[in-house]
Amino acid sequence: MFEWKAEYSVGIGSIDGQHQNLFASARELYQAMNAGQGKAALARILDRLVQYTVVHFAQEERLMEECGYPDLQKHRQEHEALTKKVLAFQADYEYGRVAMSVQVLQFLRGWLEHHIQAEDKAYAPYLKATAAV
Repeated sequence: MFEWKAEYSVGIGSIDGQHQNLFASARELYQAMNAGQGKAALARILDRLVQYTVVHFAQEERLMEECGYPDLQKHRQEHEALTKKVLAFQADYEYGRVAMSVQVLQFLRGWLEHHIQAEDKAYAPYLKATAAV
């Protein structure tokens, strides 16, 4: 589960590398949960996800902006929704709602299956065609 496969690639090395890191975080949480250590791993993974959203989304949006990607605003809204969800998970954790590893794992699965597979793959051909990458 949460293993990177070539079919997930958007064909842009820097973006694929960042996506692979997201897969690794999801895999780490899954493995920790299977070992009964989900609670212990959750804070570290949530911190990593907050940083990921800042760095990764900024890079994607910069590339889309540079090449005039027509659906940038829609994509930016998706990023904002994902960021809000990650921050809400982090706040819940900090307020003591620690029994939420399964929710975070389900969220990550949806992120990987929908956002990367649909939304990110939609912009990749445009960026490559306009030589923004």
